[in-house]
Amino acid sequence: MEEEKRVQWYQNALYLLPEHLQRAARNCSKTHQAEAEELRLRMGQPLSLLGTKGEISLSEEPICAQDLQTVLDRATEFSAYHSADSIRRGYITVRGGCRIGLCGTAVQRGGEIATLQDLSSLAIRIAKEIRGSAQTLYPLLWQEGWFESTLLIAPPGGGKTTLLRDLIRCLSNGDGNHPALRVSVVDERGEIAAVHGGCAQFDVGAHTDILAGTAKAEGILMLLRAMNPQLIAVDEITDPEDIRAMGLAANCGVSFLATVHGQNLQEIRRRRICRELLDTELFHQFVILKRSGGKHIWQVERC
Repeated sequence: MEEEKRVQWYQNALYLLPEHLQRAARNCSKTHQAEAEELRLRMGQPLSLLGTKGEISLSEEPICAQDLQTVLDRATEFSAYHSADSIRRGYITVRGGCRIGLCGTAVQRGGEIATLQDLSSLAIRIAKEIRGSAQTLYPLLWQEGWFESTLLIAPPGGGKTTLLRDLIRCLSNGDGNHPALRVSVVDERGEIAAVHGGCAQFDVGAHTDILAGTAKAEGILMLLRAMNPQLIAVDEITDPEDIRAMGLAANCGVSFLATVHGQNLQEIRRRRICRELLDTELFHQFVILKRSGGKHIWQVERC
């Protein structure tokens, strides 16, 4: 059943491709489809699939400029103007929850990137929602009747966003032993809830408010002022401004659920930005995610 779901997620993303590439993408084995994490289109190279064991080519025909334009047209529903701000940031979140990363020639105005032109490559990240993936972890993150701020640590492709999403759902809905929390999400790149037309395409719970398309630091402060959250969730802490905004919110009694890239707690302590994050003492609880035997596993550490 799990493999069938993963195959379906893969096939759901294929509508973005030109028809001849859709045929090539459907011809790979069900095993490769189930393990797919991204589809990669690079100018002059064949369509490839990034899976758990690396990239494989799906066709011999090289990608051309029209192929890349077709994907962009379908992703923006033939209205690149209305997606201009997202394109400027280098990604688009599309119907179904997939996120497309964009590479090309950056056009700058006033020292900032205004848009991308002459696309050279696209990365279609396969949207995955695994309800229940956090079910056994969720009860372990409460201390004395309250959710303790938690940092998820995983390498790229380690499953942290999928786990984060399901934890948000659990915390927002509550259960017989834990109350539902007012959860606010800063969904900077649209990966957590995949809001499209104002509606979340992934289940993030009944008491969740989503602010999409804004930087995390600014979003945290907006949500703190506007939504009276009990918990704020963010994906991929990378900037000192994020940490300062989190500290302000924590001083107002807000808990946090956040993620960073890393192999383990010892490894992230060696990075300046992560040391700064840990020095705030916002987090005393950490979930370390790893891949083992093709599956994602986790362990909880406290300090």
